Amino acid sequence: MNKLRNIFLFMAGLLAFCGLLTSCIEDGITTSPSAQPKFSVDTLDLGDLFTLGPSPTARFVVYNHNDKGINLSSIRFSDNPDNIFRLNVDGLSGRDFSNIEIRAKDSIFVFVEATLPENGKDVPVECMAHLQFVVNGVTTELPVRASGRDVTRLRGDYRITSDTRFSATKPYQVFDSIVVDPGCTLTLPAGTELFFHDKARMVIHGTLLVNGTAEKPVTMTGDRTGNVAAQIPYEVMSGQWGGLYFTDTSRGNRITHASIRNSEYGILLDNVPYDDATPSLAIDNSVVRNTKGFVLEAVNSSVRAVGCELSEASSGLVYLYGGRHLFNHCTFANYYLFSAAGPAVNLEHTGVNAMYDEDKESPLLSAEFTNCILYGNGTEVAHYIPQADEGMKVESSIEGADVVFRRCLFKAAGEDDSQFISCIWDEDPLYYTVREDYLFDYRLREGSPAIGAADPSLTLPEASSADLLGVRRPTPPSLGAYEPIPAQEN
Repeated sequence: MNKLRNIFLFMAGLLAFCGLLTSCIEDGITTSPSAQPKFSVDTLDLGDLFTLGPSPTARFVVYNHNDKGINLSSIRFSDNPDNIFRLNVDGLSGRDFSNIEIRAKDSIFVFVEATLPENGKDVPVECMAHLQFVVNGVTTELPVRASGRDVTRLRGDYRITSDTRFSATKPYQVFDSIVVDPGCTLTLPAGTELFFHDKARMVIHGTLLVNGTAEKPVTMTGDRTGNVAAQIPYEVMSGQWGGLYFTDTSRGNRITHASIRNSEYGILLDNVPYDDATPSLAIDNSVVRNTKGFVLEAVNSSVRAVGCELSEASSGLVYLYGGRHLFNHCTFANYYLFSAAGPAVNLEHTGVNAMYDEDKESPLLSAEFTNCILYGNGTEVAHYIPQADEGMKVESSIEGADVVFRRCLFKAAGEDDSQFISCIWDEDPLYYTVREDYLFDYRLREGSPAIGAADPSLTLPEASSADLLGVRRPTPPSLGAYEPIPAQEN
């Protein structure tokens, strides 16, 4: 009997508690004009979009900080010409919403998308609308903006079958691939922008000439904008498109003042011919960053890189297999976000215990690094040496290889020898980079040991007058791709 009585009392208490909880939740709807919602943003900015294409979904939160519930009697755009902006309130799509309740101390999500019409202009055009909320007879408007750019869309394998010069007046959105046929040249003038869709890439069987300037660099990146999630922008996501692939029929390629980023493999040269006068690829004052593989991979090819930033890659920054290479005033920096960072420089087919029969006709690796910075989360140099059992030995030593580093700054606490000459060891170049805040800025802060530390006699003409950003180089110049920011710009 006592057990039944205890059960009865427990159930009665539970019902009373539930009733109390319900009374706390069902606290009624206030009609006071002073009871108004608050928004998580002052203006909802959808960013810069391509016209005729859907935008990423932007969202904000509508809060009710009041002690009673509120009724949003109307949610609609007061001005939305051509239905540019689309609306979703708490999971429901529509154009006009009525009687949406928000309980006390609660909130709802509002989602907005847009498709902007073509504007016929060569510059972005801003579109504005106002999202109107009516609560207890009071109207509040939240501005919503987006900027639209007309774009040239390239679909399918867009083949370059004769010498072609792209236009810099409008961006290009590449959905599949750009293929430069053998014997043909594609020229990208200053200010050209190429935005590649998922899995798209550029394949160069002929010649690629990129003629950017410090003021108007050529851009090659993915076509996603906005944030992946929360405050993580797509700009920090690698693997958004393939990259630049140079084949064995390509020759005489040159890239000047380009920004190539967020790809699968950056730049890949596969047995691209070269001679004493003409490398497979000459790349000057350019940025190649943020890849899933290497930012630059050259197999039995030749690279001449001057004044470049090579940064952020999972496998490592640069992989050189055979061939002849020169890197001058380059910044090698690896702070890759999504995995452990591989070595800055990876070297293979150097002739040390070479065991590969197929490599007998391929030139062994020869490489020189001058006035460079090698600093980041990964190691600086990895040297791959074949073993008699067909395994692979990886060393940090480059003894026996035709490789030399002259006047370079390293993170490692090493020392000079016949292959590391007049180098700076165990010093921080003091980048502006803050990895946790997704800031990857490899310019030099005040007090950097790289400032004014370069050997002027090693500075090549392409890097002698100005750095990657067009900042004048003094004498002596600084190591790496960047001079310090002028005081008035700090």
